[in-house]
Amino acid sequence: MTKSVLKDYVALAKPRIAILLVFTTVTAMMIAANGVPEFGVLIVTIIGGMFAAGGASAVNQFYDRDMDAKMSRTAKRPIPAGRVSPLAALVYGVLLILTATLLLATFVNLLAASLLLAGAAYYIFIYTMLLKRNTVVNIIIGGAAGAIPVLVGWAAVTGGLSVEAWLLFAIIFYWTPPHSWALALLVNADYARAEVPMMPVARGVETTRKQILLYSVLLVALTLLPLPINMLGMFYFVTATLLGIGLLVRSVQLIQQKTAIAAKRMYKYSTAYLAMLFLVMIIDSVAF
Repeated sequence: MTKSVLKDYVALAKPRIAILLVFTTVTAMMIAANGVPEFGVLIVTIIGGMFAAGGASAVNQFYDRDMDAKMSRTAKRPIPAGRVSPLAALVYGVLLILTATLLLATFVNLLAASLLLAGAAYYIFIYTMLLKRNTVVNIIIGGAAGAIPVLVGWAAVTGGLSVEAWLLFAIIFYWTPPHSWALALLVNADYARAEVPMMPVARGVETTRKQILLYSVLLVALTLLPLPINMLGMFYFVTATLLGIGLLVRSVQLIQQKTAIAAKRMYKYSTAYLAMLFLVMIIDSVAF
């Protein structure tokens, strides 16, 4: 396999997104274990998470290849650009998902493996095939797929699920709409050209900005709950509050300024926000 072909298959797996998803998984594992979990379980869960996320992304691009070809942001992806055949991408994606499920079922536990498979299936069948092209609530309902990895991580350590696991799920679930809609504001013309009913296309940019603020308020409120339920401590609470204020400021600026620059700031900050929030969770669970 040449370097260029390898690069295309790596691109199909969207490694940046996979890394963020696995990072949230590891965070859940460390909170559940009150520290560093058993090394073997940790490594297998990380590998399985990368494979499953990458496989789901590849299958997503197989299904969306016609739509991707219409959008300037995605036209150069391996399938619409003709560098990888649709069948090869589909087989690649399915094999990654099945391998990930088998790894967790064999070396971790069946609940974690089942949740992993359910997350990939939800992203492919519910979000990609059912929701994305048909309803404005595609991101709201489809966001559950990106939140399932924390359940996988919790189940990998404890063999079950708890209120704390579902709170982590809810945080990512409510983070997804403002993050995705900020991007949608930036590439609104692309989505309109491909007839994808993202919020700015279906409801307009003004409504989208207001919805981003609403979901950001709900998200910040959720991120403060780990302290009162004794899940995390004061270090996390103070830092989460400061990070949340930054998110709310950018959400308000998005309404006031109504510019692509404000949307780009919101998108970039929301990406860093989730990573920083979960990093603080790890620090609090290990050091305090």
